Amino acid sequence: MGCCGSSLRAGTHPAKKPPGALPPRRPPATLNHHQATGSSAARAGTAGRQVPPMKEFSLAELRAATGGFAAENIVSESGEKAPNFVYKGRLEATRRAIAVKKFTKVAWPDAKQFAEEAKGAGKLRHCRMANLIGYCCDGDERLLVAEFMPNDTLAKHLFHWENQTIEWAMRLRVAYYIAEALEYCSTEGRPLYHDLNAYRVLFDENGDPRLSCFGLMKNSRDGKSYSTNLAYTPPEYLRNGNRMAKTFILRIAECFMPALIGRVTSESVIYSFGTILLDLLSGKRIPPSRALEMIKGNNIQVLMDSHLEGNYSTEEATTLVDLASQCLQYEPRDRPNTKKLVSVLGPLQIKSEVPSYVMLGIPKHEEEEEPPTPAPQPQHPLSAMGEACSRMDLTAIHQILVNTHYRDDEGTNELSFQEWTQQMRDMLEARKRGDFAFRDKDFKAAIDCYTQFVDVGTMVSPTVYARRSLCHLMCDQPDAALRDAMQAQCVYPDWPTAFYMQAVALSKLNMQSDAVDMLNEASQLEEKRQKNSKP
Repeated sequence: MGCCGSSLRAGTHPAKKPPGALPPRRPPATLNHHQATGSSAARAGTAGRQVPPMKEFSLAELRAATGGFAAENIVSESGEKAPNFVYKGRLEATRRAIAVKKFTKVAWPDAKQFAEEAKGAGKLRHCRMANLIGYCCDGDERLLVAEFMPNDTLAKHLFHWENQTIEWAMRLRVAYYIAEALEYCSTEGRPLYHDLNAYRVLFDENGDPRLSCFGLMKNSRDGKSYSTNLAYTPPEYLRNGNRMAKTFILRIAECFMPALIGRVTSESVIYSFGTILLDLLSGKRIPPSRALEMIKGNNIQVLMDSHLEGNYSTEEATTLVDLASQCLQYEPRDRPNTKKLVSVLGPLQIKSEVPSYVMLGIPKHEEEEEPPTPAPQPQHPLSAMGEACSRMDLTAIHQILVNTHYRDDEGTNELSFQEWTQQMRDMLEARKRGDFAFRDKDFKAAIDCYTQFVDVGTMVSPTVYARRSLCHLMCDQPDAALRDAMQAQCVYPDWPTAFYMQAVALSKLNMQSDAVDMLNEASQLEEKRQKNSKP
């Protein structure tokens, strides 16, 4: 219920959380981690379209979207080790194009475990990724739903091109963007990416390279989901046996390419990134063992793609070769981390003003417009507070909060005698000054005073968060207003006012459907309150 999970009961005294450290159930696209921390990459958006929040789809929705999982809608399929298919589809309600990955029940027999894995991967939102937007667990069906990327894979453009090969500047951009995606995943606590290869790099409607979100999730519950050609496998998977035997295995693998299944580590992801760098350099699949022999023999020119016809900087190529060599080191600890990848590849970026689709030699893909939909209406009668929020009447909301004072804070704090210290008196004095400023409509001063109260952290007050939320709205700061309203809900999970304030903030952020959802939830809570209060 609401924008954050209702994990705290009224009457508890939760530990103080840093701003932005909320557990959102339905996080708005404007409040992802990178926007909160000011990342320019995230502020660049996701191809001009908002990424919808993660949701659970019904099997009927996905069946309709993919034409009954028609064979002509299959855009990729895996091998025997992990039998699953990816379908292209289009949601009927929004006309949004989607990619649907279909697993077998054998891979994920436990529906709850599959859903938890999907929700974890679905928390990530970044413009360098083809983001996960939903999942489905219906009977024996296990499906993931992601943004659809219409311009094929890196493998197609590198190995099976029809019109033109990828120019050098675009190859550098691919390496950099995918490194940024891996760095984001790493900082968000999900450094393990499964089976990273040129087929996992997709191109969006602008021709920009994106990392498929499907690699964030294992192909099966047991974690043994690293499935790739043995010749391209990190050497730590072949540690059993002597070196001569391993060398022999590798040589045989280069001829027959059997598959290997093993466990992914953050270091193995870097190794796989090194193989992508080799792909970009050579334009073909060269087993790392052979590529390293060329590099050690200073035979870089032989390694380079002949289709580039020498149109590249030798200095840049040498830097890329050196980075690939570091990624392919035999010992995992000797490989660079994702931060190093980004720092090395960033300065190599050239032609930054040229759109990706121009460098790829493809037309810009025009996505079908979503049909305009009438603004949804609340389903329940609204109270005075609800009506004020529905009308976006901030003056009326202010008057209601002034009149309500702190009566809804009863039971949200349990303070010991030891906590009634001078610090407590100072904190309450700060709140009092904030109340005076709030009453007098000095909203900036009220924000400062309420912030002093919140930062001490000895006492939590949903009313203070609601009041500060309104102050932020009055100062045209809807993001901050939404965070405060969400904090109020965390302190008091069933408080209608917290939901009403979220509704106003979401409306200010042009997220009208979510705003109406909040109004409906608030009115339901008020209705439940009234029923419980009747004798």
